[in-house]
Amino acid sequence: MNKTSEVFIKAVTIASALFITVTSPLPAQNHTNIPEDEPQIQIGENIAIADTEYGKVKGYISRGVYTFLGIPYASETSGKNRFMPPQKHEKWDGIRPAVFYGNSAPQDVYSRASTSYDMFVDHWNYDEISENCLALNIWTNAIADGKKRPVIVWLHGGGYTRGNGFEQDGYHGENIVRYGNIVFCSINHRLGVFGFTDLSAFGEKYKNSGNAGLLDMVFALQWIHDNIENFGGDPNNVTIIGQSGGGAKVCLLATMPETKGLIHKGVSLSGSAIRANNKDYSKRLGEYIVKEAGLSESEVDKLQDMSWKDYMELAYQGASRMEKESGGAGMARGSFGPVGDGIHLPEDEFFSNPDSPDIPMIFCTTFHEWGVERNNPAQEKITRTEAIQKLSERYGENAQAIYDAYSRNFPSAKPFDVLVLIYSNRMSVVESAIAKKKQDSPVYMAWFGFEPFLFDGRIRAFHCLDISFWFLNTDLMLTHSGGGTRPRKLSYKMADSLLNFARTGNPNCASLPHWPEFSLENGETMILNDNCEVKNDPDKEGRAVLTESLKK
Repeated sequence: MNKTSEVFIKAVTIASALFITVTSPLPAQNHTNIPEDEPQIQIGENIAIADTEYGKVKGYISRGVYTFLGIPYASETSGKNRFMPPQKHEKWDGIRPAVFYGNSAPQDVYSRASTSYDMFVDHWNYDEISENCLALNIWTNAIADGKKRPVIVWLHGGGYTRGNGFEQDGYHGENIVRYGNIVFCSINHRLGVFGFTDLSAFGEKYKNSGNAGLLDMVFALQWIHDNIENFGGDPNNVTIIGQSGGGAKVCLLATMPETKGLIHKGVSLSGSAIRANNKDYSKRLGEYIVKEAGLSESEVDKLQDMSWKDYMELAYQGASRMEKESGGAGMARGSFGPVGDGIHLPEDEFFSNPDSPDIPMIFCTTFHEWGVERNNPAQEKITRTEAIQKLSERYGENAQAIYDAYSRNFPSAKPFDVLVLIYSNRMSVVESAIAKKKQDSPVYMAWFGFEPFLFDGRIRAFHCLDISFWFLNTDLMLTHSGGGTRPRKLSYKMADSLLNFARTGNPNCASLPHWPEFSLENGETMILNDNCEVKNDPDKEGRAVLTESLKK
């Protein structure tokens, strides 16, 4: 396991988080009525001061948008608070600065090496890492003006073990706020072994430990409900949106009884979930950790006294030991995740609990989530035979039938594209949408296919690419979109749709074709690309053959 440095030097300042002006037929995404010869950022003694339940905070105004970063929504989680549900923060005197992002949760971070193409593309943003990580960020057009703006809350990706609310430049909220007159929030919460170590086998004190990170999100949503009017937002119109692990978090929160009245719409991007970890498995994993520490049942509290680095190493050692001794799949580091405890999350399939929120949802994935090697030109030349051979490593004798089915669905796709479509199949997201259809609220499905011209066009519609499009950040996240007019056109269409969904629960807007609800009969799917169009279950045959093959 790589050691995580406690402090990282951030590669950008507040000024570099501002936006690039681009001249084009479409308005630049940072368009503003502030003259260019006027200051673009304002901060001072009586500027951008807002009330919260813990005390006043002071942010700054960036091109007309009030910006508040790193506001604590709960107390720090070290010591006696480790493994515990989040606790209210102490009130502070005076005015607390809120001008830079809060700490990231303890984690094993992504590589930031200068030789890393992943770093080039994704711009991983990390600053200090600590257990004092329960903070959120807010962008808004006005504060305490009595208006009720829709609120969008961003849940970051990284599975349940990595990430933060400002991890990529595309997460920035300024452009979508200015354009759509909404309030945008993003949050940090506990991750991995700190958010999801299940010690419930060791007494009542630890009964919620397996879902502590999930309870952080609920606590943040409660804080937003109780405080967002001070930032011009409507606590009765909150849309949660997340990507990858964040998309799964949307599904988790949308099935929790605690979030009724706190969330009103959900958007799940490139990640979904309809089941949590088995509670017997997660409890046994906690027991392995205590055993690895050499502690008795009466000494479990000592885990709260360890440094976070030492505990993280210990917990992963316990997980590795369990994997070796059990010899079962799924016993890896990623097993630290939300638990179907029958209290906060159902033990069975999501969306079936009558006490769950019943909210409109959008599900979206990208065409080429997985399998693209952006720095491998040779991949473009593989033959049908070679593609089937690669598939056989995963699907055995069913490889050819799966390949041929997808090839029939996409007759113009070359062999490598067929291969990646199979690797990036939509089985899980369609399964999630079908599960959600058991409720009354509408469900909408999208599939994002935009391919930027980066890496000689090899990069395709990769995992994470669509984020900056939803938030009007394609001119900021240039290493994803390529920037310029072409991605900006699609970005405005997607932002219009997201904003209308946040306002009404319906994504239809003037800039897109009519977007019908997803149905079990037709699988209606909005294709998001240079040319946006609705298709009925466009990969149906391929998915059906893949599903049948997995049953054999």
